[in-house]
Amino acid sequence: MIPNFKAHPWHGISAGEDAPNIVNVFVEIVPSDTIKYEVDKETGFLKVDRPQKFSNIIPALYGFVPRTYCDAEVMNLAIERGANDVTMGDHDPLDICVLSSHNIHAGGLLMEAIPIGGFKMIDGGEADDKIVAVMIGDHAFGHFRDILELPEAEVKRLMHYFLTYKNLPDEPAKCRIQEVYGAEHAKKVIKASQEDYANKYGG
Repeated sequence: MIPNFKAHPWHGISAGEDAPNIVNVFVEIVPSDTIKYEVDKETGFLKVDRPQKFSNIIPALYGFVPRTYCDAEVMNLAIERGANDVTMGDHDPLDICVLSSHNIHAGGLLMEAIPIGGFKMIDGGEADDKIVAVMIGDHAFGHFRDILELPEAEVKRLMHYFLTYKNLPDEPAKCRIQEVYGAEHAKKVIKASQEDYANKYGG
């Protein structure tokens, strides 16, 4: 009898056959979560990272692209775009948030999404890009192909979350967004993170 086997969501699942145009996303947290969950790198299980602070609730589905890693190649892209204080990638899988009009009640699931842009976030000298994508087939967001097509308020809502989710009210900002970029550069970031993964863990 073959024993039950569950693939590790970071290492055991591909980024997608058509990546970076369409990517697999492992969703860790959803907008209704008041706890930030993240995948335990050793076991692949979701674990509690920390309670969400104050009113900082993620406004979209949030997770990572499997078999990606943010290291030298992702760092170099940030430097090319003017982030002269960057010294490394954040040594994590590539973060991605997925816009959808549907109520998804819990993370720990896979979905396909279309990258439409992202934020070049710099966190304490680390390149920590946040890819923005839309869920395939979503009735409200599925037709968007570039972040410039989104309502400005939607983009600002995402930016505000990422700029404040680690901060207490009396603390100075810990991170900044170097730029908001479109779909073309988002695909470059995804490819760079795949190269970083291959360099770290093998192709």
